[in-house]
Amino acid sequence: MMSRPNRFTVTGRREARWAALGARRLPGTGLLMHAWLRDGGSLTRSVIACCDERFRVDVVSQRRGRALPSEEGLLGSGSPQATLVREVKLVCGDAAWVFARTLIPMANLRGPVNVLTRLGRRPLGEVLFSDPTTRRLAVEVARITPRHSLYAPASAHLRRLPPALWGRRTLFEYCGERLLVNEIFLPQIPEQCR
Repeated sequence: MMSRPNRFTVTGRREARWAALGARRLPGTGLLMHAWLRDGGSLTRSVIACCDERFRVDVVSQRRGRALPSEEGLLGSGSPQATLVREVKLVCGDAAWVFARTLIPMANLRGPVNVLTRLGRRPLGEVLFSDPTTRRLAVEVARITPRHSLYAPASAHLRRLPPALWGRRTLFEYCGERLLVNEIFLPQIPEQCR
C-alpha cells in the first residue's frame, strides 16, 4: 500500500516521501542501516539485544492529536479524526537510538486495544508481538530531512543535527483494529551489533 504524494502539513513542513519497503537496498543506506529498516520482528527486542547497557523507554508525550494526511490514508480513516499520538525514545544507556511515534484513531481504542493507552514506559512492541493475532499490513520507509514534519520531533534532543534520518512506518492490525508505528533511526544507533 503506497502513501499519497507529499503534502504540506499545518506547520508548513512537508511529509516525507514514503515508499514500500523492498528487498533492494535503498540509495544512501549502508547495508547495516538497511538491516535495521528490514528488521521483521520486534524492533524493541532487536534494540535490547544490541544494547550492552541499560535499555529504557522514555515517554516524550502521549496526547490526543491529528494524524498527518498520509497517515490518515494508511489508517483508513478517510477524513481527519481524533487520534491518540504516543511519542517515545528507545534509549540504550544515555543515548536515544530510535524515536517512535504511534498513532491510534480514538474510535479504535475499545475493548482489548484500550490497554495501549496505559503502556507508560512499557514498550509497545512487547504488547504487539506477544499477541499471535497481530498482523503487519504494510511497511514503508523514507529518508527524513529537516524540511519534513517528523524530523523536528525526532531530532529535538540532539545536539548535532544530521542532514537526514532514516525511518520506517508499519501499519499493524492489533485485536482487529489498525494502528500505525513510525520508527525514526537516530545517529547513535550502532551500524553493527557486537
